[in-house]
Amino acid sequence: MTVLGDGVVEAAGHGDPDAVETVYRALAPRVLGYLRAQGVEDPEGVTDDVFMAAIPRLPHLRGGSSGLRTLVFSVAHARAVDEHRRRARWPQQSSYEPALDPRLVDSAETVVMESVTTREVAELLEDLGEEQRAVIMLRVLADLSLEQTAEVLGRSVGSVKQLQRRGLLRLKDVLDGRVGRTA
Repeated sequence: MTVLGDGVVEAAGHGDPDAVETVYRALAPRVLGYLRAQGVEDPEGVTDDVFMAAIPRLPHLRGGSSGLRTLVFSVAHARAVDEHRRRARWPQQSSYEPALDPRLVDSAETVVMESVTTREVAELLEDLGEEQRAVIMLRVLADLSLEQTAEVLGRSVGSVKQLQRRGLLRLKDVLDGRVGRTA
């Protein structure tokens, strides 16, 4: 462990590269440990940022090695707080991985599509209202996008989403035997 004397700190303040290196080698491991303990995502990178901010201030430093430690850890603390604020504003994004999805219930569309034959589809579609039937046929059978379906029907995308959702839920209920054949 490198010991920092006031002479080394003063020489670093005058731009002596060996003294600056000594300052870095003495304090960087402690700053790194502090940042890790604070939960910073990239403690090595932030440690570099701390020294990039602190080294230009060395010529104006007062208090020798004690003042240097105060300066360096003040900068490190500020960087850790900045990191936590940044993460609070922008939560970490992660990609969707179906294998890790804990939900056990299939979507209404999956249930409907896996449990009926073509003839049954025609019979099931009779249980839907005209608009729901048109949306389901265009979305599922014709494989049109939401935007394309909305354009064909002269409706908004939100309206198409609602009609599709309600239609698929209705079909699922019919398949589950929970609902009679009422339109």
